[in-house]
Amino acid sequence: MDQTSFIAGDWGAHRLRLLLCRDGRMVDSLTGPGITAVAGGAKAALLALTAPWSQRHGALPVYLCGMVGSGLGWRETPYLPCPATPAAIRHGLVRFMAAGHAVAIAPGLSCTNPLGAPDIMRGEETRILGAMASLPDLAHGRQILCLPGPHSKWVLLKDGQVTHFQTAMTGELFATLRRHSILGQGTEGLEPDNGPAFQAGLARGMEEQGATLPHLLFETRSRQLREGRGPAWGLSFLSGLLIGQDCAGTLSRYRPAPGLPVTIIADPALGRCFAEALAHLGLTSRLFDGDAAATAGLLALAAPSP
Repeated sequence: MDQTSFIAGDWGAHRLRLLLCRDGRMVDSLTGPGITAVAGGAKAALLALTAPWSQRHGALPVYLCGMVGSGLGWRETPYLPCPATPAAIRHGLVRFMAAGHAVAIAPGLSCTNPLGAPDIMRGEETRILGAMASLPDLAHGRQILCLPGPHSKWVLLKDGQVTHFQTAMTGELFATLRRHSILGQGTEGLEPDNGPAFQAGLARGMEEQGATLPHLLFETRSRQLREGRGPAWGLSFLSGLLIGQDCAGTLSRYRPAPGLPVTIIADPALGRCFAEALAHLGLTSRLFDGDAAATAGLLALAAPSP
């Protein structure tokens, strides 16, 4: 067996991204179905996808994060309560054997969020770990992370540990409204952008007039009918409205330390939309690619303990 190689995977609900790593770096990659698509057959799916690697290198260690560790996945892993350090996340790996492979699945995190409610994440903890491994300044002081997605996570770090976090269903709400409500009428095949319509949605979502999201959503439709806007405009306006409300609402509780940027961990296109929203609030940000963060986090999980 190759003693220097291992397999690392970010296995979410809708996507699997597998990496073949050697000497602490990625040398090959492939993609596969999300955990919800394999219907309890995670082991068989992983072995089939990685068979060419195993034929060349033998039964390699496997490090996984994401929904693969949920009740819907391969092996349910407990949530690690916050505050949580990188060392605690590595220590929380659930390990077992599968067809000669030593498999390790990352734990999720749990906390009581700033609204006093229970909150959870699974998969994002590995991106946080990767960001901390790649950006050493995150280990010092009070830092705010933003991980946009279907369930966006806003994370407070204090001296290198995850203190607590807040989830916002911004992405899933956008997808639901465009597919299953009148607000998405005529938007098939269209994608939102961060142009003038998005900027208008941001500004409207951040206005301090006592209006909440249910009061504002229908403007996506009414402005099209009364102001001559098209479906593409409405889709970007809706995106800006939701992201604006998310950022303004969250940052009223999570205020970054003076002079420190909010670190956005995301796909670059989505990350730029959140950066625009933060700029509207007078805040600076920096973008760290989400896939790069996941890769760095998986490499950190596989690294020998210091």
